[in-house]
Amino acid sequence: MSAARAVGEVMGPKGDPDERRLAWVYLSRVVQGPCAPLSALIASVGVCEAARAVREHELPAALRGPTTMRREIDSAAADVETIARLGGRVITPDDEEWPGWRMLGLDQLDTERDREAAVPLVLWARGPLSLHAASERAVAVVGSRCSSGYGLQVASEISCDLAGRGWTIVSGAAFGIDAAAHRAALAVGGKTVAVLACGVDRPYPAQHERLLAAIADSGLVVSEYPPGISAQKHQFLARNRLIATLGDGVLVVEAGLRSGARNTVKWARRLGRPAMAVPGPVGSASSAGCHRMIREGEALLVTRAEDIIDEAGPLRLPVAEGVPVDPAGHLRGAEAEIYAALPAIGSRLPRELSQQSGVDLATVRAVLPSLELAELVGCDSDGWFRTSSRACGLTPAAIRQ
Repeated sequence: MSAARAVGEVMGPKGDPDERRLAWVYLSRVVQGPCAPLSALIASVGVCEAARAVREHELPAALRGPTTMRREIDSAAADVETIARLGGRVITPDDEEWPGWRMLGLDQLDTERDREAAVPLVLWARGPLSLHAASERAVAVVGSRCSSGYGLQVASEISCDLAGRGWTIVSGAAFGIDAAAHRAALAVGGKTVAVLACGVDRPYPAQHERLLAAIADSGLVVSEYPPGISAQKHQFLARNRLIATLGDGVLVVEAGLRSGARNTVKWARRLGRPAMAVPGPVGSASSAGCHRMIREGEALLVTRAEDIIDEAGPLRLPVAEGVPVDPAGHLRGAEAEIYAALPAIGSRLPRELSQQSGVDLATVRAVLPSLELAELVGCDSDGWFRTSSRACGLTPAAIRQ
């Protein structure tokens, strides 16, 4: 059984929702960031029992160290009140807004190789956008903090074009390329998500307080760190995995040889997302990192929004003449299981699909819109169906007649 499915089973409709929410929040405060052993414990016993085990220090050796310092601090209720007072919210894996489909990528990674690869326990958010909806079609745009005029122009033009076509721009609200990408999306009334390495009540950098306020007004500011947590160096590396996770691809516009943007590209490649880079002037130190990534095959060369959409957009497979192609042949994991549970003729409701596929309901609801974007499934008043059935004119109503 996959970890995602195990988590889904223990995170089903069992238990009091308020108790579960407070358990998630308590654990988020205790570990403050990704913690693979704690995620494994939750998958095994459930979030409420995991919270009890942490409080009472009945833990395996791997968890004693990460939880010892703050296990006696239970400020969950106060944290929930704090984020609500800021006009924000906490998003847990129990919530419909949780981007479950996106998190499946992290769930497949080897946390023994990199413990920061763990799925976040919760996400703290400020802004009117639904994180689930905003991340359905998104591109992460990152790059140098010390950007040149060329880099700022390119980042702004590409981000403006993508946002104008309905793509969400995800970035880290840092100086330089990040800020240019966010501002470009806001300028055209597009969607943008800022992922912070500190609490969402702590503008970082402080000079971007107004920018982050503007993003929170119409977009979304998110973090896995509870309110009040200040930015620390190691938290930026963990934050980068979320930037890569929330996008369909990662675009780098200007990066020096030692740029942190290369770390985000590393996460994109591990998650199976396309990594792309914009070339700069041949002698530009600001683009030396982009040139190296392109030369060494870490990133694809792109120069405009159309190139990015070609790489990050819905998969388009070439069709050989006379050879029947299975439109779902490339699906893997939960996608494949849910698609297989759909009948060749007729429709199914999400709960029915969950029962037949063995995939938890939250993941079913997260995956179906992605399959719809890939034009593999559709939805009407009867439920979800394979689009190939409708192409033949076989609707549930016609079948019943």
